[in-house]
Amino acid sequence: MRILITGTSGQLGRELKRGLAVLGIPICPDRKAFDLARPDSLASYLDAEQPDLIINPAAYTAVDKAETEVDVCTAINADSPGVIAQWCRRQQVAMLHFSTDYVYPGSGSAPFGENDATGPVNTYGRSKLAGEQAVLDSGAAALIFRTSWVYDAIGKNFLTTMLRLAETMPALRVVDDQIGAPTHARALADACLAILSRIGTSAEALTPVAGVYNLANSGEVSWHGFAQTIMRLRSELTGQPSPPVNAITTAEFPTPAARPANSRLGMDKVYTRLGVAMPHWEISLAHAMADRLGRT
Repeated sequence: MRILITGTSGQLGRELKRGLAVLGIPICPDRKAFDLARPDSLASYLDAEQPDLIINPAAYTAVDKAETEVDVCTAINADSPGVIAQWCRRQQVAMLHFSTDYVYPGSGSAPFGENDATGPVNTYGRSKLAGEQAVLDSGAAALIFRTSWVYDAIGKNFLTTMLRLAETMPALRVVDDQIGAPTHARALADACLAILSRIGTSAEALTPVAGVYNLANSGEVSWHGFAQTIMRLRSELTGQPSPPVNAITTAEFPTPAARPANSRLGMDKVYTRLGVAMPHWEISLAHAMADRLGRT
């Protein structure tokens, strides 16, 4: 089986390439060969490669820059997933597509379910919601996974930024009024492997369960609490003191794009329909920290 995986230079794509290699031969085009900023160019590549399964974690994720780069953000996050899904529908190929907690409005304090009203508060979220809709409208046999706060041990993300700042800063200031679930890219890849191994990889197998699912590490924490845990684990693993983490509000850290205050995701559906129970975020973080700092 030939599995096309987009964005394998990124943290989630890299983990999917590693984790799903047991299912088939990964096809991992670079941006020049498969440019999501040029949706019209994608079908010819797919026609030439004829993958048996397509997994699309690639996205435009520069949330603040998206406010001024609306066209390229929309091309990558909305138009291209639609083109890929239409090809999958024509060829009867299954698709996994990744979306985000940012499609929700971020209000209240209860976890959002897949049937709750969407209402993105920024351009990035609107583009990802449009991508979801394009995949659904295509009629492809597609699983769409809304995830949150993705990180890994080596990419450019919150974890690695905090560890870098800990080397030079006497204290850190981190937002404490945004709540969600930090999600390890490896945990997502492992979940995808479990789902595909259990249900199958064909369009016929995925059609009965196609649709939108929340998929993130379990539990909840603020960015501040996440940073505090990173610093505690850093000290435990290295024996070095870590800087204190001071809590601030979103208003004290203004950004060009608004962020949702509530990114909690309810995951009853992915458990009951796909049989996946995600590990707690602290368990996955401990694994990532051990990878990063070279300890087992």
